Amino acid sequence: MANLTAAHSRAGLSLAGRSAPSPAGGFGDSVGSVAGTVRDWILPPPSTTPVVVDPRRRRLILVELLVVLTVTTGLSALRSALSLVDALLAPTPLAQQQVVLNAPAADVELVDLALQLVRVLQLVGWGALGAYLLLRAGFTLRSVGLDASRPGRDLGGAMGLAALIGVPGLGLYLIARASGLSATIAPTTLGDTWWELPLLVASSAANAWAEEVVEVGYLLTRLRQLGWSANRAALASAFLRGCYHLYQGASGFFGNLVMGLVFARVWQRTNRLWMLVGAHTLINVVAFLGYVLLAGRVGWL
Repeated sequence: MANLTAAHSRAGLSLAGRSAPSPAGGFGDSVGSVAGTVRDWILPPPSTTPVVVDPRRRRLILVELLVVLTVTTGLSALRSALSLVDALLAPTPLAQQQVVLNAPAADVELVDLALQLVRVLQLVGWGALGAYLLLRAGFTLRSVGLDASRPGRDLGGAMGLAALIGVPGLGLYLIARASGLSATIAPTTLGDTWWELPLLVASSAANAWAEEVVEVGYLLTRLRQLGWSANRAALASAFLRGCYHLYQGASGFFGNLVMGLVFARVWQRTNRLWMLVGAHTLINVVAFLGYVLLAGRVGWL
């Protein structure tokens, strides 16, 4: 997959060349170059992932996709949709209901901790499954952006993406909640335990790892092998991401739909999956730890 990396490198050089205004250019040229850069990012990028044409291999890929999604995010999407239906049919309005993301799983503290860690391990396993299946299919971790060649740029990109998604996402949640279209989301009710904060950080990273590897790195690669266009694959990935957040209400679905579209396009353009994992982790950590620190002190939580 070295050609994929080279293709993205060439695209970056081309964009850099277009964005530099000529010495004689004025404000209009600068605006035009920025518009051209934005347009290039919105338009679907070229793909060098070979399309599988052998009927038997295509069937195997399709079956693999169905199995992976059944045991991971696809089944979560179905449970989430059913949870939303149950919430909407309940006598209590959705806006007056509460959804807890990290709730106690047992009465005994150490047993609760063990069960929470098992949940984290399950999420790590989901992401590892997606990465492993790509390796078995002949791809390398570098080809999907899971290498350590650019840690500084990945971290900088992760911080920028987290700000781009996190701040508007919070605004969307508050609007949806005020409009009665979203339940109240409580990131944690684990209580005053010595392991609450480290567990929330571990859970944040595990969720980010599982979702980005399965929904972006694995799913988009496999769909491209089946001949799906970049836009169609990105929309399918984003729609699935929104569906397994339906239990939160409208804000959970639409917020994660937009996040999925942005993350899919960023990966298609940069080929850096660690950037997405980092951004998603930062969003989760800020939400979880911010809730612990601010709950009971600010009214809008």
